[in-house]
Amino acid sequence: MTLDKRTLAFGEGEGELLKLHYPKPLPMRLDRWLVSQRSEQSRSHIQKFIEAGLVRVNGITGRAKTPLRQGDEVQLWMPPPEPLPYLQPEAMHLDVLFEDRHLIVINKPAGLTVHPAPGNRNGTLVNGLLHHCSDLPGISGKLRPGIVHRLDKDTTGCIVIAKSQEALVKLQQQIQKRIASRNYLAVVHGAPTGDQGTIVAAIGRHPVDRKKYAVVTEDGGRHACTHWTLVERLGDYSLLRFQLDTGRTHQIRVHCAHIGHPIVGDPIYSRCRKLPIDLPGQILHAVQLGLDHPLTGERMVFEAPLPDLFEKLLAVLRRRTCTT
Repeated sequence: MTLDKRTLAFGEGEGELLKLHYPKPLPMRLDRWLVSQRSEQSRSHIQKFIEAGLVRVNGITGRAKTPLRQGDEVQLWMPPPEPLPYLQPEAMHLDVLFEDRHLIVINKPAGLTVHPAPGNRNGTLVNGLLHHCSDLPGISGKLRPGIVHRLDKDTTGCIVIAKSQEALVKLQQQIQKRIASRNYLAVVHGAPTGDQGTIVAAIGRHPVDRKKYAVVTEDGGRHACTHWTLVERLGDYSLLRFQLDTGRTHQIRVHCAHIGHPIVGDPIYSRCRKLPIDLPGQILHAVQLGLDHPLTGERMVFEAPLPDLFEKLLAVLRRRTCTT
């Protein structure tokens, strides 16, 4: 992102004007507080906004070290992010569960990567969304325009995307404050003891394989909490429902493997090669997503039907259970 204070005027042109009030009794640096309020922006981006004269405190241009005091009004003028020349819109079928001018909820299929990464800049959900929503490139930065949360490539189900910067910030805050609810279904190996439980175990990079994640010490990872409920026993397998308190990368997959019940078909965290049917990846489905509409505040709950492959696996396991 390149900002030039000689050419940018505060509050002029396309962009978003935010008015915030500092609520704390103790002072805090302007840049540090703004980073805490704008989780989708890095500290370096916030500092560039300040250096370009796009932040004012009580009507006066702020500096990164400006101390904020209780009741101070902070105005942040955010111009649109720089264009994304290498991210090209691609026509693709999107299973839209809901859409208005502020957000869109998609039922993501297996095999679809959510956002681009080095060496994988085409064929992602973001490419499809850029074709579907013409104004999406102006949201949230270079690689993840509008993405509020993510699903792994082979995980299916509900995912919400913001269509405005204001919606993005408010939806991200709902994820962080657990206002948004996320429920998943998965078929796992074995049968957990009991009908429900909670897994609290920090997650971080695997100490040997840096492409994997693992349960680590609190000092070496980030706090993660997963609640699970037994839905159905299926012989040597079980159907579980999960609710997330946190949203760490591979969280459900890592936690299931940690308790000795990895998700069926998981190519990374399950070692079982002989499966009831051929599977391209883990059988994990984001079945329900609840959130408050970022502008109206209305509570909204979305549900995604089980994919055909998930249904097929359940049918096979149920038949096996009935014949044993």
